[in-house]
Amino acid sequence: MKLNKLIYLCGAFAATVSLVSCEDFLDREPISDVTPEEYYQTEEQIQAAVNKLYEILPGHSGSYGVFGQDVDTDNQTYTIPGTRFSRDLWKVSMTGGSWAWEDIRNINYTLSTVLENQEKGLVKGNETKIKHYIGELHFLRAFSYFKMLRAFGDLPIIKEPLPVDEGILIDANKRSSRNEVARFILNDLDKALENMTDGLFAYRNRLSLDAVTLFKSRVALFEASWLKNFKGTAFVPNGEGWPGKQKEYNTDYEYPLGSIDDEIMYFYDIAAKCSEEVAEKYKDKLTVNTGVVPQSESDVNPYFYMFGAVDMSSYPDILLWRQYGLDLKLTHYVEVSIQQSNGDIGLTRNFVESFIMADGKPIYASHDGFKYDDTTIGNVRTNTDPRLHIFLKEPNQKNAFKNMDGSETHMVEIEPYPNILTSSKTYPTGYALRKGGTFDRKLCENGLSYNGCIVFRATEALLNYMEAQYELTGNLYSGHILEYWKAVRKAAGFHGNAINPEVTINATVMTNEKGDWGSYTAGAQLTDPILYNIRRERRCEFIGEDMRHMDLARWRSYDQLISEPVHIEGIHFWGTPMQEWYEADDLKYDGTADATISSPERSEYIRPHEKNLTSGNPYKDGLTWRMGHYLEPLPIRQFLLTADDHATIKLSPLYQNPYWPMQADMPAEK
Repeated sequence: MKLNKLIYLCGAFAATVSLVSCEDFLDREPISDVTPEEYYQTEEQIQAAVNKLYEILPGHSGSYGVFGQDVDTDNQTYTIPGTRFSRDLWKVSMTGGSWAWEDIRNINYTLSTVLENQEKGLVKGNETKIKHYIGELHFLRAFSYFKMLRAFGDLPIIKEPLPVDEGILIDANKRSSRNEVARFILNDLDKALENMTDGLFAYRNRLSLDAVTLFKSRVALFEASWLKNFKGTAFVPNGEGWPGKQKEYNTDYEYPLGSIDDEIMYFYDIAAKCSEEVAEKYKDKLTVNTGVVPQSESDVNPYFYMFGAVDMSSYPDILLWRQYGLDLKLTHYVEVSIQQSNGDIGLTRNFVESFIMADGKPIYASHDGFKYDDTTIGNVRTNTDPRLHIFLKEPNQKNAFKNMDGSETHMVEIEPYPNILTSSKTYPTGYALRKGGTFDRKLCENGLSYNGCIVFRATEALLNYMEAQYELTGNLYSGHILEYWKAVRKAAGFHGNAINPEVTINATVMTNEKGDWGSYTAGAQLTDPILYNIRRERRCEFIGEDMRHMDLARWRSYDQLISEPVHIEGIHFWGTPMQEWYEADDLKYDGTADATISSPERSEYIRPHEKNLTSGNPYKDGLTWRMGHYLEPLPIRQFLLTADDHATIKLSPLYQNPYWPMQADMPAEK
């Protein structure tokens, strides 16, 4: 399914086309040599086109796949943090960045052409399946727009291919307010639901009504909480300093329901209703954690194996997954990465200590004589949340015991002591995950792992509902909040009183939760232990599933880093038995560029970003934040391309995001 160069250009959006010269765009690799008159006319051709667009969905990219995507939050970290945690390293670019519209442009072209051919009676095949594929196209456009919404907020809304007319292309760059973009996304998801039919693809490698409805709840919850937590600021329409107000086309903007408060409730209501629809179907079908870390083929734990299964079709609560395989020529590094430092990604102390204990109480609360002990990784795993217990690595565990009739050079059969002293295959914090693995030697060839990848699972619906319904009512006993919460806890492997979230809520002392970034909104710590524990449950269920940054951003949970830098820490190293795992001569902590570990004078806990205390390390005094970092800056070239004279930035219909300058190579101003 490819288009010639002319068709490729005709589907273009101004953000990706040089309006000064089309040569750079036309020189790009053409999608195909097949003209639209010859394509998009059969069920098989439409399916093939949509299949290609499925690559937009999350998959196992990078060394540790989706399980390493919480990096650069308070959950996971690299040895070197991302530039968003510095005051002046993240800068406006001249070109590039995430302001890229290829996916949306291609979906618009495909959808428009299919609908046009269908209207002309040119499309042949199973009508039900063709409608389903059309629904999938609406979903994929919604998914792509949501990714852009998270990154940039206000966006141009483009529903169809645009003609090669400079005036039209420039005008198309007008940015709609973020809530209008969210409404457009929800409308696309409604169209997806109208066209799709359940039961066509039982293998769940294709979208279903439940998967679309779940995603709809995610979008609505995101926008509701963003509007609520950023109300009155430059990050919402008509807030103080909102840059959209500078443009004539947004000057008189009014919320569809009259006020931002009504708009917030509108989105929360959709989030609650959609999540409830899915949760009611799956609340009794969630895969259950037995608490067992498999160390032989006879050890059973469906919850553990669910995240690394090759074939995920047998798990009823996985609503959509991506399949990999040697025969499909689709492979990744996940299984090997699990055995070798998770691609240099470590769990933070902050994350590990946010998990409650097996009795349902926080680590600082009374536990019938048991005292939390972090002097070894084994002790940390003892009597803890069953999810942390099974997924936190511990030295001497077996990493592989299936199909051991051969050898793989990349297989690490027995988990070693964490490598915290070098820059290669390092466990930056000493804490690491084993989530996503199967213990199978066959999957340990470097770059040839083929575990499946979960895209959506039903547990999210229960968690989305809990938050949305509580935000709507402020009442723990409203609707299904307690029922769903207990269902999540039961599936997580808790027993007895620990299944009841009230045990956790009643034992929570908010001043003891300051390490959890999610305990803050707008720089102030929450005072409501119910809302905080709803956030905590979400954090602990989605271990390494690429949800944390999205949640922290919509909760506005980074503000406090502006005034008080945060020191990321790992295992309790100095003065504990774990110190004896390493030769004393290898522990160099003089603060030089050659240091192998952070000094005990800074903390008894490893501080992976503070080994090097020279001026060359911008993170030696902790991680910080700027308000502008909640959204990405638009590249300067886009303003030039969309200005009438291609030279005067202020003539562009685009506007820069809050606190980012209109000059390349400059950091956020606030």
